[in-house]
Amino acid sequence: MSALEPRVSQTPSSEQDPVPTQGGILASAYRTLSIGMISCIFLIAFEATAVGTAMPVAARELDGVGLYAFAFSAYFTTSLFGMVLSGQWCDRQGPLRPLAVGIGGFAAGLVCSGTASLMGVFVLGRAVQGFGGGLVIVALYVVVSRAYEERLRPAIMAAFAASWVVPSIVGPLAAGTVTEHLGWRWVFLGIPVMVVVPLAVALPAIRRSASGPVDPEAPPAAFDRRRIRLALGISVGAGLLQYAAQDLRWLSLLPAAAGAGLLVPAVLGLLPRGTYRARRGLPAVVLLRGVAAGSFIAAESFVPLMLVTQRGLSPTLAGFSLALGGVTWAGGSWIQSKGRVAPYRERLMVLGMVMVAAAIAGAPAVLVPWVPVWTLALAWGVGCLGMGLVIGSTSVLLLKLSAPEEAGANSAALQISDALANVVLLAAGGAAFAALGGGAVGAGHAVSAAAGGASHPAAFVVVFLPMSAVALVGAWVATRLHERPAAAKSG
Repeated sequence: MSALEPRVSQTPSSEQDPVPTQGGILASAYRTLSIGMISCIFLIAFEATAVGTAMPVAARELDGVGLYAFAFSAYFTTSLFGMVLSGQWCDRQGPLRPLAVGIGGFAAGLVCSGTASLMGVFVLGRAVQGFGGGLVIVALYVVVSRAYEERLRPAIMAAFAASWVVPSIVGPLAAGTVTEHLGWRWVFLGIPVMVVVPLAVALPAIRRSASGPVDPEAPPAAFDRRRIRLALGISVGAGLLQYAAQDLRWLSLLPAAAGAGLLVPAVLGLLPRGTYRARRGLPAVVLLRGVAAGSFIAAESFVPLMLVTQRGLSPTLAGFSLALGGVTWAGGSWIQSKGRVAPYRERLMVLGMVMVAAAIAGAPAVLVPWVPVWTLALAWGVGCLGMGLVIGSTSVLLLKLSAPEEAGANSAALQISDALANVVLLAAGGAAFAALGGGAVGAGHAVSAAAGGASHPAAFVVVFLPMSAVALVGAWVATRLHERPAAAKSG
């Protein structure tokens, strides 16, 4: 049985089990660790909301609106390699080192983007940042698996979601104000200062409670070179597909074919068997994570650009329109963390995906001039509530279905599905956006249609409506997360 094949979680040995404690994630045994890890998520959340607010201005000033989607997908492309590497690194030596290296790479990428004078260099910085982010997110999942009792895992996942609330509100406002008065570069250059908090708090706590291999007495396992090659293939293949989607020439079929040739076997080798057939159990959980995250992020990436270019909002207001989503996402994650809803988790996840689909489908309504912009904020709040129900639940189910020695590899598979779907769907959305004139929407400083900028509402519609259809597919996948009882199978 391969490390990524679905299997029922085994009971770990006493050396592997967290010491049972009373209280929650802020009990004395967990307090420092929980605060440190939440600080890491806070950093990632603040970066995501702040950078998303500044991105339309950065792309316009660097004359790179045509590569707007690539600036997002570059992050996810390199994070794929980082995730696989982190999974093996964590299983071999523990999560401490990949977490430290990942935070450093994350900060270095922000500096590279913040000092860029060309869109290509800006995208390179996003790629470096993505590699660091890939290392960090898998390492954090492994820490949760090793350091927290199973009863506390839904609560720490809910705390991760709650740590997005303040950045979702403060991030757009702060980033928009800085962008308008000091320039977009200071958004990227200011965030790395926050790296000090996770480094000072999280790493010592992780060293005490979750460092080292699962079995310290066993000889260190060698890195699986085949999986590393597959990880490199999946990253290069995804990058080629994204490049081809942005180029939109007949010659781009060559990199597209090469990308597919690298991507398909790598995906089949890195994800659980049966993932793309939505096989019940772990494969369906991994697939749902990708479908949910990919459809939602691909749509959300175009929301600030749509509001700035089509409705004439400032970067601050465009980013702030998504602030309610941070609150409702945390609310959805809090709901799924309650023990009494566990028997209804699958139904909640189906409902969550329907909410996501409805929100994405409703977003382009703001392209109609008489529709108030605040309706998008409400719709996105509904979508984020659904995402909170789904994302937190997939994380909990994955750890429940993973044996301790498989936590790193399976966590990497979940994050690969997440990032790969983001890359593929951003590539598809970016290609459709560019094909209908999306590259011209930011022409000139007066970006609103009323101010003389180019107006291409159809370029946005062809991004949002297909992503809504993908989210509806996710509602079906959410019905296949649990294995059927043996009696039902035989009957």
